[in-house]
Amino acid sequence: MKLGYNTNGLAFHRWDDAIRLIAETGYQSVAITVDHYCLNPFSADLPRQLEEMQTLLDQYQLSSVIETGARFLLNPRAKHEPTLVNATPAERATRIDFLKRCIDLAAFLKSDAVSFWAGQLNQDLSREQALAQLAEGCREVIMYAAEKQVRLAFEPEPGMLIETLRDFEDLTMLVDHPCFGLTVDVGHLQCMGETPISQFIEPWGDRIFNIHIEDMVYGAHDHLRFGEGDIDFADVMSGLRKINYTGGIHVELSRHSHIAPDVLKESFEFLQPYLETTA
Repeated sequence: MKLGYNTNGLAFHRWDDAIRLIAETGYQSVAITVDHYCLNPFSADLPRQLEEMQTLLDQYQLSSVIETGARFLLNPRAKHEPTLVNATPAERATRIDFLKRCIDLAAFLKSDAVSFWAGQLNQDLSREQALAQLAEGCREVIMYAAEKQVRLAFEPEPGMLIETLRDFEDLTMLVDHPCFGLTVDVGHLQCMGETPISQFIEPWGDRIFNIHIEDMVYGAHDHLRFGEGDIDFADVMSGLRKINYTGGIHVELSRHSHIAPDVLKESFEFLQPYLETTA
């Protein structure tokens, strides 16, 4: 397992400085949130940025995943919109195009996966209709990812159509492929009551391509610094060891960018002993 950090937690840093800080702190992986300021796939100088990113990843021997959760990249007026569960085909096509562009980034950087989620259901559809619509979008993205030999890591997210691992199981009844797996955010499991966390991740061991980590409490989707929530991290790490997880464990504290250097170090010092004791 490799400790990593999400660049959305260094939103006030230039992305190259963010990568250096992450590596110099001791992390071995980086979750790259594609955004206005970092590998914007619509940017004219994207090829240059990609070359620079690859050079930095190689220099510091960092693995990576591509994260697609930028808040206002596609719509300056609505957070995280449009999504795969929007009402119109044009809106859904915008998200699909973005995800394909992110797959291209992952293919270039040889990233471990592209992480994405469903979106909020803001239209008058039954759950069955919404799942069918989501599955249709996922299938198109999966076909593209498979051609590029890129893995997709779907993240259950509180407040979205797919909130829990139980919900993800419903989705896999409609769409399934070897390259289609999971991003497991351990805080989300805590928030949604999927505990003990080790027991809930065990059935999905071979499908977990990416991990997000932070502290959290039951019933509140608020990413907290370590020690401020209720997560049993010994149980989490034991569970990951049991399923032989070897990928990145990426700290996601996007609301702490104003104190990023301190939180980078604090998070590493909190988590590293858990990896050592389960080795």
